[in-house]
Amino acid sequence: MGAPGRPTPQRPSGQTPDDGTRPRFDDRMPEDYRHPDANPYVTEHRTFGPELLTADQAWRQRGQWGACFGRDADLHVEIGSGNGFFLAELAQRLPQANVLGIELRYKRTVLCGKKIRHAGVTNARIARYHAAFLDDLFEPGSLAALYVNHPDPWPKERHEKNRLISRWFLEDVARFLRPGAPFRLKSDFEPNVARAAALIDTGPEGEPAPALPLRVTGRSEDVNTLPAPWPDDIETNYQRKFKVRGLPVYAIELVRT
Repeated sequence: MGAPGRPTPQRPSGQTPDDGTRPRFDDRMPEDYRHPDANPYVTEHRTFGPELLTADQAWRQRGQWGACFGRDADLHVEIGSGNGFFLAELAQRLPQANVLGIELRYKRTVLCGKKIRHAGVTNARIARYHAAFLDDLFEPGSLAALYVNHPDPWPKERHEKNRLISRWFLEDVARFLRPGAPFRLKSDFEPNVARAAALIDTGPEGEPAPALPLRVTGRSEDVNTLPAPWPDDIETNYQRKFKVRGLPVYAIELVRT
């Protein structure tokens, strides 16, 4: 049973729960869709090339990401890579690291793959997967850093089940980061940053909960006009748009203790 609020696992038909033969996220094939031609990226993402991993390819890398990148190195992961601006830039700034993006939408995985290819970096990959089921992909304590930039706000209370910044997600953050590794969040929706700090020791309804092994090491009320909580900040595409409009982008860093 997952943490309260975690999306319901998907399973291929005919698979029994927790039988260990398949991941919890179902990688649908083009022919599984009623109108397979409606979204050309469904097919394109499957044939893109080594920069892009389908969900079925991604879960098979658990415990052996070094082989996927062709070398053993610290693994940095971005959840929700969007169009790939941050992912490609991160790979360029950290040539000594392996950089992996996780994105759900087919079109965005293809756009990320193109950004990686255009940047000419060999230390980056984008994988199509659902952020609720990261334990299909990673072993505990295996990540050197985790990044989330501008997650969907889902501002209304009835949207709780849709929010990425949640107690179950912070439990995953604590599980997969190695000691001393950072989780860095930037958001144009301030409640996301406030929730990341509060949910360390409270539940989704504000009730007391066991404290997670995470501590806040820095926070910024606007990375466009004030220093970010970390050095060498990468300006995201959304961040640039908010700067032009004179609006703030908030940030927080949590470190695995």
